[in-house]
Amino acid sequence: MANYLVMIYNNEAAWADADPSVAAEVSQQHVAFAQKHGHALRGGARLGGSATATAIRHTGEGTTSLTDGTFAETKEVLAGYYVIEARDLDEALAIARDVPARFGGVEVRPIIPD
Repeated sequence: MANYLVMIYNNEAAWADADPSVAAEVSQQHVAFAQKHGHALRGGARLGGSATATAIRHTGEGTTSLTDGTFAETKEVLAGYYVIEARDLDEALAIARDVPARFGGVEVRPIIPD
């Protein structure tokens, strides 16, 4: 078995424009996802909005710079994640297809063990 990170990306502007009932509906969808795939879940969390992010960039001179906001300018930002355990990538993708991402999508990557 291997662990995979399922990153949830959302369009924050679409969320801001959505009716408040949408948040309740999507929350229930996450509860249903957790009930269906609880055997594979190893962790997960909702993240603060992109305005709460601070990006750290490494310069060529061995120093770092801090920038308020996300690392890249994009419509969709990382909004949350799940850590799942699956036999292989195919099983991880089958689980990830069920992750609610109303205004975006998900990305799946294997977690490289130490």
